[in-house]
Amino acid sequence: MPTPALPRKRAALHSLGCRLNHSETELIRRRLEQAGYEIVDWGAPAEVAVLNSCTVTAQADAGSRQALRAARRANPQARLAVVGCHAQLHAQALAAEGLADVIVGNADKLAVVGLLAAPAGGPPRVAAPRIPRTPFAFDQPQLAVSRDAGTRAHLKIQDGCDFVCAFCVIPRARGPARARKLDNLLEEAGALAAQGVREIVLTGVNLGTYAQDGAGLSGVVDRLNDLPGLARIRISSIEPTTVSPALLERMADPGHRLVPFLHLPLQSGSDAVLAAMRRRYTAAEFRAFAEAALAAVPDLCLGTDVLAGFPGEDAAAFGDTLALLEALPLAYCHVFPFSERAGTAAPLMAGAVPVPVRRRRAAALRALSEAKRLAFHRRFLGRSLPVLFEQPGTAGRAEGYTANFIRVQAPHADPAALRNRILPLRLTEAGADAVAGEWAGAAP
Repeated sequence: MPTPALPRKRAALHSLGCRLNHSETELIRRRLEQAGYEIVDWGAPAEVAVLNSCTVTAQADAGSRQALRAARRANPQARLAVVGCHAQLHAQALAAEGLADVIVGNADKLAVVGLLAAPAGGPPRVAAPRIPRTPFAFDQPQLAVSRDAGTRAHLKIQDGCDFVCAFCVIPRARGPARARKLDNLLEEAGALAAQGVREIVLTGVNLGTYAQDGAGLSGVVDRLNDLPGLARIRISSIEPTTVSPALLERMADPGHRLVPFLHLPLQSGSDAVLAAMRRRYTAAEFRAFAEAALAAVPDLCLGTDVLAGFPGEDAAAFGDTLALLEALPLAYCHVFPFSERAGTAAPLMAGAVPVPVRRRRAAALRALSEAKRLAFHRRFLGRSLPVLFEQPGTAGRAEGYTANFIRVQAPHADPAALRNRILPLRLTEAGADAVAGEWAGAAP
């Protein structure tokens, strides 16, 4: 009589925060699969649970701890690990409170699988050393791509930051700026493309500072442009002072796969506030960056980040921010109320803005962003644009994104059949969240 197969170990993963975190969670997932784990939904019964944490705001810190407590309640017998930014800055507090069995900072977060394999019991295992300034690479188990790699994948090429803005804790959580080895990132990108991924999103903390193996960021996108099967290359958030003319030239080139999408963090439209923040440009310089990009790249989707209620932001300074945002044809704004972070300069500054005022200003900025996004969507009504279909939307509707990141929905009897295909759609009706499209002829 054959020996019955042993049940596979189960692992649940959850990622908070930025695209870079999501990219690293995918690498952890691949290593867990290599170790024989079956990946299940967060909150489902599992032997192992891994939270990739965030610390960018006080709310993010609270969310990381809340997620750990919820995971412990849902799976009291599971080995619980927390990795990433919150773990890097608060490792000892997490261990003292017993919120996780394994606590791993950013330097070693991809080694969490090996730490989870160690015998259970005893005090929490903590690995949160100082992060070195050295180029990095990922090993073969992390480069192995799963059978369901998806249509769009994040590719980490850079980490850390040397800019040290007055409000930002990420240089402490992520360490100094450093680049991934070029051959190593190209190897992963090639594996993703071979598995059917059509779009790669380049991620990092300060992408525009990439410099490794004789290549800058434009060199990376040129090498990726040569990969067979890959249709789109997208750059995630990038500092405005690090955008080279070469990048804009590639976005404008219809023969290049770098898509017309640019996310330039503004943070404030007041020169006084920008100086206090230690940003590296004035409001006029940011406007010049944005206008140059919009003039150079047809159909560009240009988004930004804005911080509401930084110390010293009076009504006039906030008015300067609103005026600048209203003047620029932005596609959207990501809005954050200012949050005091220990270890940064901002909490020590005079002129603290009351929290209710921060929230009101953030609400006004979000309303402006919604109007901007709707106006951006309306610009393309009547045009036929290629859409990369990613997943079924609501019943009977397929959903995907244009190259300039307009979310599009279209009627289809079998939406799943369109997954990972790029097809033209005529855009017909604009909403703030999505645009409706129709087929030129019969639905494919």
